[in-house]
Amino acid sequence: SLPGFLSCGKKKDFSFTNESSARDRDENLERGNWSNKGDYLLSLVGYAVGLGNVWRFPYLTYQNGGGAFLIPYTLMLALAGLPLFFMECSLGQFASLGPVSVWRILPLFQGVGITMVVISTFVTIYYNVIIAYALYYLFASFQKVLPWSDCFSWADEFCSKTRIVNDCNTTLHGEIIRANYSFITGNNLTCINGTISYKPVQFPSEQYWNKVTLQRSSGLDETGRIVWYLALCLLLSWMIIGAALFKGIKSSGKVVYFTALFPYVILLILLVRGATLEGALDGIEYYIGRQSNITKLMEAEVWKDAATQIFYSLSVAWGGLVALSSYNKFHNNCYSDAILVCVTNCATSVFAGFAIFSILGHMAFVSQRPVSEVVDSGFELAFVAYPEALSQLPVSPLWSSLFFFMLVLLGLDSQFASIETLTTTIQDINPRVMKKLRVPVTLGLCAAFFFLGLICVTQAGIYWVNLIDHFCAGWGILISAVLEIVGIAYIYGGKRFIEDIEMMIGKKSSLFWLWWKICWFFITPVLLMAILVWSLITFSNPTYGSVLYPTWGSAVGWCMIIFCVIWIPIVAIVKILRAEGSFVQRIVSCCQPAANWGPYLERHRGERYGHVVDAKKEKEHEIPTVSASIY
Repeated sequence: SLPGFLSCGKKKDFSFTNESSARDRDENLERGNWSNKGDYLLSLVGYAVGLGNVWRFPYLTYQNGGGAFLIPYTLMLALAGLPLFFMECSLGQFASLGPVSVWRILPLFQGVGITMVVISTFVTIYYNVIIAYALYYLFASFQKVLPWSDCFSWADEFCSKTRIVNDCNTTLHGEIIRANYSFITGNNLTCINGTISYKPVQFPSEQYWNKVTLQRSSGLDETGRIVWYLALCLLLSWMIIGAALFKGIKSSGKVVYFTALFPYVILLILLVRGATLEGALDGIEYYIGRQSNITKLMEAEVWKDAATQIFYSLSVAWGGLVALSSYNKFHNNCYSDAILVCVTNCATSVFAGFAIFSILGHMAFVSQRPVSEVVDSGFELAFVAYPEALSQLPVSPLWSSLFFFMLVLLGLDSQFASIETLTTTIQDINPRVMKKLRVPVTLGLCAAFFFLGLICVTQAGIYWVNLIDHFCAGWGILISAVLEIVGIAYIYGGKRFIEDIEMMIGKKSSLFWLWWKICWFFITPVLLMAILVWSLITFSNPTYGSVLYPTWGSAVGWCMIIFCVIWIPIVAIVKILRAEGSFVQRIVSCCQPAANWGPYLERHRGERYGHVVDAKKEKEHEIPTVSASIY
């Protein structure tokens, strides 16, 4: 690079851009590094903290014993979440490689990395559709009266803001009879307590979600037309992502200062507003529990829910953690980063629960219903229950705008990392392409995913979103996680991996590593296997509400998940066939690190990796064996 000052005592040359000066500070000039540690940490927080922290964790807490649920949740964080999170961050940082190329560490398992990337691709397609939903609601909130606050012209006869009595028991001429409510009111009679039945009605927000937002068809068989305003919101979402990532981590690292931090400001505002409402205390008591149900801890389902939520909440085994960490400088303290991000993620989930349940408690108070009848999770919480609750507040458009803006930001953060995972994979395969054509490649990916996502904004779109989520975001990721931790801990060697980490963060005592060894060798693999087996045993065909999927729909789902995981055996077979020697020798060869495995930069390799082949000087396959004497 050119010097910062011109010769002969002339003034500084101001033609240098911030981009070039940032590149000058990079340790790895070929791949680039994060401009500073804040960019990396906020990108990790944004990736880990997503929609599930807001629309799933609070519901699970309420459902599984209130405050008592925090006990298994915290234990699962320490036993399953944090060990895997730390492992992936260390792996990516050590090799400065993405989720596919990093498997030079264990060539036989390179298919695991491909599976992570393929699953991330499927999830990226539908996840942006959810952001499009949030964008639509955000724009719909810019009105004096929220369009879902009452039963307007789009509603049918089942739409009602209050429960409608159908019939009940009453006393007539000394006899107890069952009568229609109109008969009872017409004759000035009264219902006997506990005998009232209500008509099946739907809140305005529920009908608005189905009839206006989604224009939902009867099922997957009825595709219908593209909902044009959702398609435009989807396009806008991809445009935002493309703009944020056009310079890779150099641009996205700056955007996350807003997208990762501002949701906390909105959560705080919603919590303060919710806490001042009547009925808020009832909602919070449902969330944490006036008296937590400790007996719930005796149920296996509670521990499964805690482990599953931790696993998916931290975004482990998706490839994103490896990709983001691969841009760290070699001696960055990935240990403290992992702990900080994991604790922040879990604290955010707990904090979000207070903001959500305080306002749901007020909704229950206004509608004179128990809190349990207004609580929900997933789409129903984000686009039905919570909007309904917000519509009942004074200045409701303000609170609605804030909430959906928060959902948009939470979703965008996760998408940044998912796309960066794909571009990192491409960069590792062909660095020259990404160096010269980063902007076209990034925008091309965004454009391709936009067109692939159009099926999800048809009238049957919500069924496709649910189908992909049901199959691809489930046990495919668990399979990758199990193979990842078993491969590194048992085949590559936990002791060798710890020595790799110490090359980055410095020598640590045996006592320091005791906990991590216990988790990596035993506890974490066992827990992940238990979750995987449980998921397979309890697996059921997808449904959306009461709508069943056709047989061909389930078949498409199975084809998607098979396409995701089939790379694991395919790549393993190809590696074995390409190796030399007997069958056993080939397997042993493929279970040893590739010749070019090690720190990316020569100055970081030291004596342990002094043998490593420089990929730029000598192109070799990633299979050749390495002398065991080196280790």
